[in-house]
Amino acid sequence: MASFQLRCSATDKLYSADQLQNLSEVGKPLLAEYDLASLKDSFTPEVVRQRTDRSMWKFQDVMPVTNSGEIISLGEGETPLIPCLRRGPFEAFERLFIKDEAFNPTGSFKARGMSAAVTRAAALGATSLALPSAGNAAGAATAYAARAGLPCFIFVPEDTPPANLVECAVGGAEIYLVNGLISDCGRLVREGCDRFGWFDLSTLKEPFRVEGKKTMGYELAFDMADAERSDQLLLPDVILYPAGGGTGLIGMWKAFDEMEKLGWIGTHRPRMVCVQAEGCQPIVKAYQEGAEHAPLYPNAHTCASGLRVPIAVGDFLMLRAIRESHGTAISISDTELLDGVRELAQIQGIYACPEGGAVWKAAEKLRQDGWIKPDEAVVLFNTGTGLKYNHLFSTSHLPRLDQADPHCLDQLAP
Repeated sequence: MASFQLRCSATDKLYSADQLQNLSEVGKPLLAEYDLASLKDSFTPEVVRQRTDRSMWKFQDVMPVTNSGEIISLGEGETPLIPCLRRGPFEAFERLFIKDEAFNPTGSFKARGMSAAVTRAAALGATSLALPSAGNAAGAATAYAARAGLPCFIFVPEDTPPANLVECAVGGAEIYLVNGLISDCGRLVREGCDRFGWFDLSTLKEPFRVEGKKTMGYELAFDMADAERSDQLLLPDVILYPAGGGTGLIGMWKAFDEMEKLGWIGTHRPRMVCVQAEGCQPIVKAYQEGAEHAPLYPNAHTCASGLRVPIAVGDFLMLRAIRESHGTAISISDTELLDGVRELAQIQGIYACPEGGAVWKAAEKLRQDGWIKPDEAVVLFNTGTGLKYNHLFSTSHLPRLDQADPHCLDQLAP
């Protein structure tokens, strides 16, 4: 395994990776940096392909561990890349794929980040964990904290999806409902960490959730090679990603840079598309205005709880990745994204989360506008299972049958 250190994403100042760290002294994310040159001969695509570990930890050479015994895993990663069938509105895409993160433990991509973050926090002696969450991160933190034997304190908006609340309560986390947004929950977590000694696992406020999320980028290169029947690792032309805090987008961009330095890929990068909800689109607005930072988005609202993040500490890192990749940022209405969920379920057989519905509708718009070409390889990230959002869909319209009525099937006759 390579040695690693932490570097401030804003000032380049180095910080020790051997003690618990949150933000840098200027309040910006710390990012792990590995001695990649020392790995080039021993850590190769061929070596990875030969490994039998069915989790993201097959990439542990560029992960925050000093020995494999530290790893706290529930089998996260190794999610499928599913080719879309060319039916209905999907007909316009020749090479459209869905990276389906619903296959992760706890049903979302958040498992990747929490596995890495809790692994390192436990190894460095954290005795309790805390974080704000819009839902899925809370469930993942609960599971990995339980696996590590650590108490976990979670603060969520009071309108957090019921499935997430049950997940945390059953998992033994101390969970608190807050009459506000995730940004308000974050303020309470900061105060609690100062008062009670919790370790803060907030998005990008510790260095290693992004390391778990970056494995989506590593996996994708192998997935695309398999899909295109290539011996060489490949990246798609376009990636559409639903961004709240943006750790996944930032992590994948980091992974592509690491893979190039390892000699695994060349300079080609996918165009990165940040997808947000119309009711909460701080990154879209900042991108459109040419700004480097995205201020607090007022009156944030959307049924896609993972996108209801009005301010992100990694805003400048997301905007940097979008611009360097010649990508774009686009917002989708709640009506559109819920329609997207239905279309994915009814045409592709994938019950996506609302965020996944949003990226599909964003792809459809960009294809109609000509920004995406018909023959380009396009990957949509479905970041979680739709089962956690059942409360958004009604079944009151379903017909009732009286099984005691011998004529009950008559109403089904054409």
